[in-house]
Amino acid sequence: MTAITWQSVQAEALRRIRAREWPPGGQIPHEADLAAELGCARATVNRALRDLAKAGLLERRRKAGTRVPLNPVRKATLDIPIIRHDIEARGQTYGYQLLLREIATPPPEISHLLALKPSAKLLHILALHSANATPFCLEDRWINPIAAPAIETADLTKISANEWLVQNAAFSNGDFAFGATPAPDLVAKHLNCPMGAALFTIDRTTWAATLPITAVRLCYAPGYQMRAAI
Repeated sequence: MTAITWQSVQAEALRRIRAREWPPGGQIPHEADLAAELGCARATVNRALRDLAKAGLLERRRKAGTRVPLNPVRKATLDIPIIRHDIEARGQTYGYQLLLREIATPPPEISHLLALKPSAKLLHILALHSANATPFCLEDRWINPIAAPAIETADLTKISANEWLVQNAAFSNGDFAFGATPAPDLVAKHLNCPMGAALFTIDRTTWAATLPITAVRLCYAPGYQMRAAI
């Protein structure tokens, strides 16, 4: 007899949602009842429903059961992108230049963002990423050496801080902010664009529990489009 897997339970749950056997706003059977009906362990049902809830296709609330949402919202998961991979995935040749590396006191907004004392010293990195020898992204990054001490001896002329941190500094949480920013003079020079040009920007912080790892602003050259899958 073939064992019932969480994937097959998930497929059946999706079928019932799409066929409206479980209608929008309606409560679905309890996990124990579904396990008995489908002939599997309750843990198998739990695993299948947990993934559907993460995807926004179910709503799970303690003591209130699990429902099909009236207005389901599909959720996208964002990974920390390696800029080199982004460029190479576009079929372009990647280039990288370290413009600045220094130990310095960050501006007050960075200290506040990372919940650090105003006197804290961080590693400041400014780097230019290029695609087919054309400016692609300017990386302006502050790194907490307490969270990633090995970066102090890393050769960041050969590997970007972006890629080094993804490979070496495990994080538990963080946040993204996306925006459009007029290019200030220095950024415009590095990206070879007019001063004041609208740039797509990403501001990101990452943390290891309560220990801040890094704060970075990525400024992309005009015409950049972010690509994501849902």
